[in-house]
Amino acid sequence: MKKAVLITGVFGGIGYASAKLFKQEGWDVIGVDKQKRDDTENAVDLFIEKDISKSENINAIWTSVKVNYPGGLCGVVNNAGHQVAKGVLETTEEEWDTVLASNVKSVFLSAKHAYPLLKMNGGAIVNVSSVHAFATSKNISAYAASKGALLALTRVLSLEFADANIRVNCVIPGAVRTNMLISGLSRGHLGDAAVDVMIDKLGLRHPVKRVGEPEDIANLIYFLIDNNRAAFITGQSFCADGGALAQLSTEVE
Repeated sequence: MKKAVLITGVFGGIGYASAKLFKQEGWDVIGVDKQKRDDTENAVDLFIEKDISKSENINAIWTSVKVNYPGGLCGVVNNAGHQVAKGVLETTEEEWDTVLASNVKSVFLSAKHAYPLLKMNGGAIVNVSSVHAFATSKNISAYAASKGALLALTRVLSLEFADANIRVNCVIPGAVRTNMLISGLSRGHLGDAAVDVMIDKLGLRHPVKRVGEPEDIANLIYFLIDNNRAAFITGQSFCADGGALAQLSTEVE
C-alpha cells in the first residue's frame, strides 16, 4: 500500500511545493484547499475543496478521508493559513476569530480526526508556523498570535500522541516567496516599490541574501514526516528563515 499524506492549503506556495515533492517520492497526496487549480492532478490524488476555518468542513474533510483511505495515513501537513494585515485596534472580532479558526482551531480539530488514521501506521504531523511566533512587526496581530499558539499546540500533541507512535513537529518559515508574502508587503514596511523590488530588498536583509523559496520549506516538511529520516524527532520546532532570527535587528542595514 502506498503511503498517504494530507496537506491543507495545498495550492499555496509551500503546500503545492510539498505536494509535488511527496508525489515525486511515491506518496498519495490528499489535498485540501478553498479553491481548485487547473493542474490539480499534477500534485494531488484526492482533492477536497473546503474552507478549514469552519468546523463543519473539518468533519466533512475527515469523513471523506476515512472513506477513501481506510488503511490510514502516514502524514498530515497543517499548512493552510490565513492572514489579516491589521493592527490590534483595527482588527475586528470576526477577523480575529477567522484567523484563529484557520490557523489554530483547524489543527486542533484535525488532530482529533487524524489520530486513529495515523495510529494505524505510526505516522507524523507537521504544523506550519511562522517566524512571527518569535519576532514580529506591527499590523499583523492575529496572525502572530495564532502562529505562537501553534508552537505550544505542537508540543502538547507530541506528548499526548507519543504512545500511539505518532510524531508531531513544527516548521517555522521566514520570508518565503508566496502569495501571502506578496500580500503582506501591503503593510508598507518596505516602502511602495514594485513587488519584485521589495522582495529583493527584503532578501538582502537576510544573512543568506535572499528570501526563501517554497521548495526550501517543502524539503524540511518531507524530512520531518518521513519515518526513515526523522523517526527520533518529535515535539520540536525547526526554523527555516535564512538566518533572520539569528541576527540583531539593530545590525541590519
